[in-house]
Amino acid sequence: MSTNRRSPHIPRISRAVIPAAGLGTRFLPASKATPKEMLPVVDKPAIEYVVEEAVAAGLTDVLMVTGRNKRALEDHFDRNHELEELLGRRGDTERLEKVRASSRLAMMHYVRQGDPKGLGHAVLCAEPHVGDQPFAVLLGDDLIDPRDPLLPRMAEIQQRYGGSVVALMEVDSALIHLYGCAAVAPVAGEDGDIVRVTGLVEKPEPGRAPSSYAVIGRYVLSPEIFPVLTKTRPDQRGEIQLTDALGELAQRRNDGGPVHGVVFSGRRYDTGDRGAYLRATVRLACEREDLGPEFRAWLREFTATELG
Repeated sequence: MSTNRRSPHIPRISRAVIPAAGLGTRFLPASKATPKEMLPVVDKPAIEYVVEEAVAAGLTDVLMVTGRNKRALEDHFDRNHELEELLGRRGDTERLEKVRASSRLAMMHYVRQGDPKGLGHAVLCAEPHVGDQPFAVLLGDDLIDPRDPLLPRMAEIQQRYGGSVVALMEVDSALIHLYGCAAVAPVAGEDGDIVRVTGLVEKPEPGRAPSSYAVIGRYVLSPEIFPVLTKTRPDQRGEIQLTDALGELAQRRNDGGPVHGVVFSGRRYDTGDRGAYLRATVRLACEREDLGPEFRAWLREFTATELG
């Protein structure tokens, strides 16, 4: 293993930031009055899976960066006394525990982004809360299966080397233009899932991607990201890209860097567009002990008769 062990001098991450200010236009009209993060994946809002992942990694202080018409997010993670009393009077303990679960998950905080200036700007809104400590960022479009924990591995690498860590996944070269893409170099003495990021390109043009490693929605960031984000120029859409700031830190290496990548090969459920959202719902429903057997039987019959 590498001899670069700096863990005694690097504070462990304890806070998570979840950007949730987007308008969710891909899911209109469903997202007209309901935040896309509150759309159910089986019977639980997508955002609850994300908070559960943060908590499972030991991050119980969660800041959600929201926008207009996102009040439902705060309500979901708050107590609903009237509903709890009703379920209690009925003796419906199973549903009562499900209702209470979301309000007991973590210490929730909220800040409004205000202007829709991109992911980098959303992360910048978290600076007053996280201060000078490293922190995790979890995007709600990516759901990571709890059987394949990713954040603990990322936190371990950040604790070892300092700087920032991004989650990477190999994707087909025909799809890499849909993602931020990382140029990488091997790290001596490390396992194959750890690489050093030497550069980042946001949605590279076809044929010009530096690798097949796509950045997915998990980050562990050092507080040095904030002054870089402050100076990062907006792109053509007026958005401040987090990948641009991380790319600059990757080239600095020692001044706010380095940036490492954890190559993830586990189960990931994409809820970023309608087709992927439907596939994620079907996959998770099939794996549920209470729903799976009956649902899988119906699915087999449906595909045999309707699609066969």
